[in-house]
Amino acid sequence: MAGRTFAIGDIHGCRIALDVLCDSLGLTGQDTFVVLGDVVDRGPDTRGAIDSLLELQKSCRLILLLGNHEEMMLDAYVSKVNFHRWLMVGGREAMDSYEMRMENIPDSHRAFLKSAVDYYQTETEIYIHANLEPEVPLEKQKPRWLRWEHLTGMEYPHESGKRVLCGHTQQKSGRPLVWDGWVCLDTGAYRGNPLTCLEIETDLVYQADENGKLYSARPLQEIASRR
Repeated sequence: MAGRTFAIGDIHGCRIALDVLCDSLGLTGQDTFVVLGDVVDRGPDTRGAIDSLLELQKSCRLILLLGNHEEMMLDAYVSKVNFHRWLMVGGREAMDSYEMRMENIPDSHRAFLKSAVDYYQTETEIYIHANLEPEVPLEKQKPRWLRWEHLTGMEYPHESGKRVLCGHTQQKSGRPLVWDGWVCLDTGAYRGNPLTCLEIETDLVYQADENGKLYSARPLQEIASRR
């Protein structure tokens, strides 16, 4: 039996929501689980969220995309200036989960973040963290676009005809944003909204929140906000 593919939006330290979602999906070795970046920062348990994903790697194929918050966390190792800048934009919450000591970050966590890729694509989908520079091939996209540029809602369908799935541009409604050729799955989980996961083959949306509530699966076209 062919495996399933899932994409999950910005986790931002929401370990409980992540665990509830993953437990409900019953992932197996045939399945692919694409994390669209920003696992870390802002939410209550960056350390726990990374631990959960490392455990999940043992039971399915997990693909981690590099978000701007992972980029900042890795850059924090380079200089004190980078470290203090990171603390101001969500890093403090991440460091709280490591008792405010960089030496408490396990080597396995740093290696996991360093293993993240810029993008992932299949025959039908392109997975990125933030946005794409128009008319530029995937392999030539600038890091600023892939990790930092927010959506305008005016992006055209990709020239390949593939659907683009992304996070980064937070949907305060708690609902995915959909328009022609694009789906944004950052639903602001750290703000109390549900964390959102999409099953690609069926377009079913799965959500859970940091209080441990699992929402009923709903079709993307039914739950999504539109441009």
